Order: sequence, then C-alpha cells, then structure tokens
Amino acid sequence: MIKKTFTDQLFSTVEIAFPPKRIISLVPSQTELLFFLQLDDVIAGITKFCIHPEKEIKNKPIVGGTKNFWFDAIDRIQPDLIIGNKEENYQEGIEQLALKYPVWMSDISSIENALQMIKSIGEITDTVSKAESLAKEIELSFAALMVKNPAKVVYLIWKSPWMAAGRNTFINSWLSRLGFLNVITESRYPVLSNEQLRQLNPELVLLSSEPFPFRGNHIQELQAILPKAKIMIVDGEMFSWYGNRMLNASEYFNCLNFNR
Repeated sequence: MIKKTFTDQLFSTVEIAFPPKRIISLVPSQTELLFFLQLDDVIAGITKFCIHPEKEIKNKPIVGGTKNFWFDAIDRIQPDLIIGNKEENYQEGIEQLALKYPVWMSDISSIENALQMIKSIGEITDTVSKAESLAKEIELSFAALMVKNPAKVVYLIWKSPWMAAGRNTFINSWLSRLGFLNVITESRYPVLSNEQLRQLNPELVLLSSEPFPFRGNHIQELQAILPKAKIMIVDGEMFSWYGNRMLNASEYFNCLNFNR
C-alpha cells in the first residue's frame, strides 16, 4: 500500500492510501464532481442531499446529511478518504471523523478557490489529467460570459428570516463576475429585516431555488417591500455548486434576463 500526503484547503495535512479505494463525499457538488471524474467504482458513501447525477447516486450508501453524519454507517464503510467542506459540513462531526479517517476539506469562497479544489481533488484521487482538463475548460467557458449592467443586487438564500449572500462567498464571486454590485457589505450570510432590505434599496433581488425553495408567492411578498426592484428566482445550483456544474454557468447566466 502506498501512502501519500496532501494539504487540503484548510492547510491541514492529510495522509491517505493512494489511490483511495473507498471514498465518502459529504458535499453534493463535490459528489457530482467525483462522478464526473469517473470515480463511480470508488465512491462508497454520499449524503442524502447528494442528488446529482440522478441515475448514478441511486445505488450509493447514504451516510446522513451534510450537518448530521451517521457515524455507524461510515464505520461500516471504513473509508480510506472522506471529502468535506468547511461551510457545508459541521466542525464537530468533521473533527470526530478525522480521529479515525483521512479527511480532506475544501474551503470555497471564490471561483478561484473552486478551480483549485477541482485540481486538488484530481491529485488526491489519481485523476489529475481529467481534473486539470475540466478546470481549464471551465476557465475557457468564462470568455463567453456576458457581463451585465452594474445593478445593485441582493441574493437571498433563506426566508423567515431573510438571509442574503454577503462578501467572501462563492455566490458573491459569481455576482462580481457578472458585473453586479452586491449591496451586502457583511461577510458570509447576514440576516436582514424588511426595513434593512428597504434601506439597501437593491435594483435587483435574486431568490435562490435552494436551500430555501423560493416560489412565485415570495416574489409578490418581496415586491411589496421593494416595489421598484426587479425580483426573480434563479437556479441556486448554478450560483453555489462548485464543481463540474460550473461548465454550464456561462450559458445559464447568458440566458437570464436581469433587466426590468
């Protein structure tokens, strides 16, 4: 058995049996990436929120949620690599797993972080060529991305209370790439009141399809608060999934009509 040492995006050193034969993924977008890299045979466990690719995931064991791991199920698998994410997983659970298994963590707050993560996943899974090719193809696809008018925008991910994507988030990185001005100046995901939304006075409000399932009635509710803003529902996966889904981002964003 060959052992190799890698550094994850939290700058932790991870030693794994290389190449890994039993991988558990605790992050939906990274699960989809592993399948894209043709690692079907070594994906040994996924979360209940891992929904893509729809056909391939059906026969994979579930090991809980992204913030509620089933440790007994993980122990039965005896993984030689677990792949997680700082934001999507919970620290206590990750620390518990790291006592027994190699855990490689991503930390994604920008498009650049995501591209580096793809390359790093290639390194730790012995799929360097496929991963580097994917990252390069994603970068090349940005050339087709049409920059929008510099509208003042709020991107909402939750209701009751309203929660928005702030600075130092992957979503904000996309908003910047699209040419928008995110009026949220706080980091991460601040909570907003109706009055705060009025004071921010965005020209454009984007309602994510996930994690909160925004619908048409929510547009009407927000329109009463922000009568002058354009409010629209967008595909949350396109804005927040960091992996091979980024290949389709430019085409998706170019098809959206952000104008009033």
